[in-house]
Amino acid sequence: MTIRSVVFDVGETLIDETRIFARWADRLGVPHLTFFGVLGGVITEGRPMLDAFRLVKPGFDLGAETAAWRRDEPESLREDFDEEDLYPDVRAALGDLRARGVRVLVAGNQPVQAGPALEAMGLPVDAVHISDVWGVAKPAPEFFARVVEEAGADPDQILYVGDRLDNDVLPAKAAGLRAALLRRGPWGYLHAERPEAEQADVILSGLSELPDWVAKAD
Repeated sequence: MTIRSVVFDVGETLIDETRIFARWADRLGVPHLTFFGVLGGVITEGRPMLDAFRLVKPGFDLGAETAAWRRDEPESLREDFDEEDLYPDVRAALGDLRARGVRVLVAGNQPVQAGPALEAMGLPVDAVHISDVWGVAKPAPEFFARVVEEAGADPDQILYVGDRLDNDVLPAKAAGLRAALLRRGPWGYLHAERPEAEQADVILSGLSELPDWVAKAD
């Protein structure tokens, strides 16, 4: 079955989150390496990402801390991203897919402000969708039902691309979509080694591999 639409996750798929986590480390008052190491540890153990924040700052409350950060540094990027955080292979891969007649969408778990940030980059995509705007987030089946609706194709004609098994590959496959696992970011490298990675239709080392794979998929 021809792939007619490719839908991309955001964090560690399109956006390099290194600077974001480094700013969080600064905010929490710990060295970058320490925070990155704790983050890797909780990911390896299959624990929620927020456990890393709570380990270095007991009682951490994401909403309260984010609000305080915005008050303290109103001009800072804080937990947000901009053009500098875009992975270098993104534009070419998305543009190549669209040139081949594939519908290209972005749909990921992100706060409301991520939508305008992505749109300001002028990426070669047909639409940008954000979980906090939809009111439903991955891995909920309702999220992927919305992906199918927005993609305008049958589920088996849609490829979802992400860096995680739990949030991306497995729920996408459960919804009848095809799924690509990207070996990028801490989740991507770790999850690619797990047995469940075999459920992905393809495991990618970079987005530059994707357009040719999509063209050959059947």
